[in-house]
Amino acid sequence: MDPQAPGWEDAYNKARNFVSQLTLEEKVNLTTGVGWMSEKCVGNVGSIPRMGLKSLCMQDGPLGLRFSDYNSAFPTALTIGGHFSRHLWRDRGNAMGSEARDKGVDVLLGPASGPLGRFAMGGRNTEGFGSDPYLQGQALSNTVQGIQGAGTIACAKHYIGNEQEHFRQPENGLPSLSSNINDKLMHEYYAWPFQDAVKAGVGAIMCSYQQVNNSYGCSNSKTLNGLLKDEYGFQGFVMSDWQAQHSGVGTALAGLDMTMPGDTVFNTGLSYWGANLTVAVVNGTIPQYRVDDMAMRIMAAYFKVGKTIENQIETSFSSWSRDSHGFRIASVQEDYEQINLGVDVRRNHANHIRESAAKASVILKNNGVLPLNKPKFIAVIGEDAGPNPKGPNGCDDRGCDDGTLAMEWGSGTSNFPYLITPDTAIQNQAIKDGTRYESVLSNYQTKATKNLVSQPNCTAIVFANANSGEGYINVDGNAGDRKNLTLWKNGDDLIKTVASVNPNVVVVLHTTGAVLVKDWYNHPNISAIVWAGQPGQESGNSLVDILYGKTSPGRSPFTWGATTESYGNGIIYKPNNGKDAPQDAYAEGPFFDYRHFDKEDPGKPGSSDKAPIYEFGHGLSWSTFEYSNLKVVKKNDRPYTPTKRTGIPAPTFGTFSKDLKDYGFPAGIRYIREYIYPYLNNTSSGKDATGDPDYGMKPEDFTPPHSRDDSAQPKHPAGGEPGGNRELWDVIYEVTCTITNTGKVMDDEIPQLYLSHGGKDEPVRVLRGFDRIERIAPGQAVTFRAELTRRDISNWDVVTQNWVVTDAPKKIWIGRSSRNLVLEASL
Repeated sequence: MDPQAPGWEDAYNKARNFVSQLTLEEKVNLTTGVGWMSEKCVGNVGSIPRMGLKSLCMQDGPLGLRFSDYNSAFPTALTIGGHFSRHLWRDRGNAMGSEARDKGVDVLLGPASGPLGRFAMGGRNTEGFGSDPYLQGQALSNTVQGIQGAGTIACAKHYIGNEQEHFRQPENGLPSLSSNINDKLMHEYYAWPFQDAVKAGVGAIMCSYQQVNNSYGCSNSKTLNGLLKDEYGFQGFVMSDWQAQHSGVGTALAGLDMTMPGDTVFNTGLSYWGANLTVAVVNGTIPQYRVDDMAMRIMAAYFKVGKTIENQIETSFSSWSRDSHGFRIASVQEDYEQINLGVDVRRNHANHIRESAAKASVILKNNGVLPLNKPKFIAVIGEDAGPNPKGPNGCDDRGCDDGTLAMEWGSGTSNFPYLITPDTAIQNQAIKDGTRYESVLSNYQTKATKNLVSQPNCTAIVFANANSGEGYINVDGNAGDRKNLTLWKNGDDLIKTVASVNPNVVVVLHTTGAVLVKDWYNHPNISAIVWAGQPGQESGNSLVDILYGKTSPGRSPFTWGATTESYGNGIIYKPNNGKDAPQDAYAEGPFFDYRHFDKEDPGKPGSSDKAPIYEFGHGLSWSTFEYSNLKVVKKNDRPYTPTKRTGIPAPTFGTFSKDLKDYGFPAGIRYIREYIYPYLNNTSSGKDATGDPDYGMKPEDFTPPHSRDDSAQPKHPAGGEPGGNRELWDVIYEVTCTITNTGKVMDDEIPQLYLSHGGKDEPVRVLRGFDRIERIAPGQAVTFRAELTRRDISNWDVVTQNWVVTDAPKKIWIGRSSRNLVLEASL
C-alpha cells in the first residue's frame, strides 16, 4: 500500500486512525469470512463491536443484487456493452451501487471483465462487456465510478484469465485448469481492463478460481503483488472468489487480503485463515506488516467510497430465505429474528433499465421493415417471447431456459421484481395502434404457427434464444459454457419455418453471445434481425422502443462468425494433461474475435466462412451519416520517463502479544458452531491450535525468498501510482472528425476509432476510441473527438518491462464498425 497514493490520501489517513486501534484478532476478523450461510449476505467478514464496525457485507453481483427482494434486475454487461455509452455505464453503476448501499451491502461483487470474451461459447461472457479489452476497460472503469459514487465498494472480477467454466475448479481429482498467458498478451489484453479499473479507484478486486501460469489465481504473487499492486499501484484489497483460496500462508504472502466465504469447505467451520492466520502472525511466519496491510487496504476502500462508522446501514435482507422471519445464522439455525424487512430500493431505475437495454439492442439486418409503423397485423412466434410458466424467478439462480431470456444463469443473477415479456409489451403497443395481434408462444406448434403467419398482411416477429451461465448449473447439457453455437429449443428451424410462408419476418434474438445465423440470415423473407441481448426486467418495453423506432440502437460488442470453426479457438471440454491440471496455452495470442477474423479474411462480411457475417461494432441506424474532415493533432512530444522512485518500508500499526495463551476464545463471546473466529480453541501449542502435522517448520523452508521482506522496494518502472506510470495516461494525439446526419430523422451515431500498432505479429487493427453522440438532427454536423494516450499507442516490451512506442508505422481509421471504416490517417 501507499498511503500517499493520489486519490487515496484521505482514505488512508482515516484507515490509519482506525486500524492503529485494532487488536491482532480484530485485524484478522476483517480479513476472514465467517463462513457460508453464517450471516445474511453471501459473504461477511467478522465484526469489530469494540470499534462500532458491523460485519461487512459482500453480495453479488454484476447486474444487481442477488438473493434479495424489491431490487432492480438490470441488463447484463454484455448487453449494455452494445450501447457504447460511457454515461449510461456510469448511470447503471450508480443505480446498482445505490440499491446495494440502501440494502446494507458494503461490497458489490461486480463489475466483471473476466471473461474477456475470448471464446464465443464461454459461459460467463455475458458478465463482461464484450470481446475487446479497450471496450471492456472503458465500461469497467465507468461502472466502477458509478457504483463507488453511490457509496458502495465495487469489486472488479474475475482477475485474471477466467475464460471458461469447464475445469475452473478442481474436479474429478484434477487441479484447476491453468491459463498460460505470456507477459505481452497479459498486459495488452487480459489485464488491460483491470488497469483501467485501478486508475478509476476501484476498491476491491476478486482473484479467480483457475490457475494462471500454473499458480492458483489467489496464490499468484506475480499477478497479485507484482502486476496488480506494484505495477498498477492498486490500493484496495484483493478478495478471493468463493473457495478459491487453496492455502493459508502462501495466499497471504502472495497478496490476498480477504478470504471468502471464509471456510475451506462450506459449513465446516474450518478456515485457512481465521485462527490459523492469528497463529501465523504470532509465531512470525506471516509478518505483522502483512496483516496490517490487509486491514489497511480493506478500511481504506471502505472510507474511500464515503462510508463512515457513524452512519452504517444494517443489512435488511437474508440471502437464505424470503420469509419475513427466520434464522440470521442459517447454517446452524440460530438467532431467530426478522431477517427480511422489505426495503424497496428501486426508485425510478426502471427508466434507466429500459433506456439502456433499448439503446444496446443491435439491428443486424433491416430491409426497411423497421421501424414498425402501426402494422395491420402482427404475429409473435416463439417461447422466448413469453413468460416462464414457473414465474420469472422460478428457477434457482435462473438455472433454466423457459420463457423469454432476460438474464443468464449463475451467481451473477438477480431476482426480477417483475419481467415485462415481449409478448406483453408488443401486444400493448398493438392495442394502442389498432393493430391486430396474435401470438404462438411455443417453438413446436408448427401447424398453428404456419396457419397464423401465412395469413395476409402479417408481420411475423420470431423469437429465439441461446443461454449460458456459471458452471455449477447444467442446463440441457450445457455446464456453464455452451456446447454449441446453435439456437436452443429448435430455434433455427422455427425461424426457417416462419420464413418459408411469411414474406415479412423480423427475427429477435436473446442470446448470451454469438450464434450461427448462416443458414437463414440471407433468406429473402427475413427482413430484419435484432439482437436484444439479455435486457433485464424491462425486456419487452425496451424491445418495443427499438422495433418502433422510439430510440436509437447500438452496435455489436462481439463478432458473428459463419461457423464454429471460423472463430479459430475453442473451449477445453476434456482433460488434456493426464492426471495433472488441464493446460490452456492461449496459443492464438491476441487473435480472438475480430482480430482473428481480420487476420484470416479482411474481405466483405459474409464473403467466406473465414470472414464474419456481422463484424464487431456492426449495427444499423435509422438515419445515414457522412464522415469527413479528419484531423490528427499531436499534443505531447515529451519522452516517456520510467519510474525510478523507491517506496516506503512496510509500516506496522500497533503491537501485539506473542504468547498464544492470550488468543484463546474470550469468555464473554457466545460460541456458534461452524462460525469462523480469529480466536484459538486450544492455546497449549501452535501445533495443537492449528492441527497442522507440519507445524514447526521454519518459514524460510517453505516460503519464497524475499516474500517476507519489509524493506523499501523500488517501484516498478511502469508503475508509480494507481493505474501505473502517470505518463502512460498523457494524451499524445487528439483525433477529430466531422459527422453529418445526411438522413431524414434524428438519430444517435457511434463512431469508432481503430489503431494499427504496426510491427510483426500485431493485429490488423484494434479499438482505441469511440463515442455515442446522441440526438443528431437531420442536416446537423457534430464533432467526434478521441484522445490517444501513450498507453493506447504503445506495446508491452518484455525485456524492459515497460510500455514502448515502437518505430513501426502506425495508422488510425474511423468508421461505423471494425470493417466499415471511412477515414484513415498515419500517425
